Amino acid sequence: MPTDPGRVLAFDSGIGGLAVVQALRTTLPPGTLIDYLADNALFPYGEQDDAVLVTRILALMEERIARLHPDVVLVACNTASTIALDALRARFDVPFVGCVPPVRWAARVSQTRVFGLLATRGTARRPYLRSLRDNFAADCEMIVHGARTLADLAEQAFLGRPIDDDLVAQELRHLFEAPNGDRIDTIGLGCTHYTFLSNAFLRLCPPDINWLDPALAVARQVNHVLEMRVADRSTSASPESLCLTGPAADEQALRHAIARLGYQDITVLDPTPVS
Repeated sequence: MPTDPGRVLAFDSGIGGLAVVQALRTTLPPGTLIDYLADNALFPYGEQDDAVLVTRILALMEERIARLHPDVVLVACNTASTIALDALRARFDVPFVGCVPPVRWAARVSQTRVFGLLATRGTARRPYLRSLRDNFAADCEMIVHGARTLADLAEQAFLGRPIDDDLVAQELRHLFEAPNGDRIDTIGLGCTHYTFLSNAFLRLCPPDINWLDPALAVARQVNHVLEMRVADRSTSASPESLCLTGPAADEQALRHAIARLGYQDITVLDPTPVS
């Protein structure tokens, strides 16, 4: 087994994947390097064409993997995981861990057999989600809401800005006002960004709702894969990095926020390997 703690590359369209990085920091061995790439130039992924996204993600991973030589790549984005994981695994010999909506988990714990799923609009409309329901929650009613504003609000929450509870409540009402929505006892987070709105969700929803955030489970899976990695992989000795594909809207606020996760600097890929 390798003696160094290893290197993980985490990737998302924005800062949502940093919610999983938080879990990684407490799960992985001390000293594990965690690089982060946010494709903020094309945020949010849920509004983009699938074919465009797959091409772009492959190109971005080509550049990052060649530069960083990670032991594991975490696709910390539900949209990217549902459309690009197969292509990534076919292209690269690095193990990939994805994030998928916690449908199986929700079906396992829901007592009323009616659960909600908060997702992006892109994830909500993709056939993959229906496949998860058919395979793992066939005996349940799954009420899905593809939110328009929550990912943006989550980015603001991560930066420490106040969040308008009314906007969050408007999105949540789509779940509870749907047919049988009053029977929802469990809500799964189908977007990594939504972790940063957990406090708002708890404030605005009935106290007996069971919230399912897969971030910790994903971190444990990354740790498992990292432990099983090939001993002679060539891991880059460069310090860990946080990269964007475009300028930050508020770089000062972002620098302050990422410092809590151990990142010292922000790099913008120049030139970005895709247009």
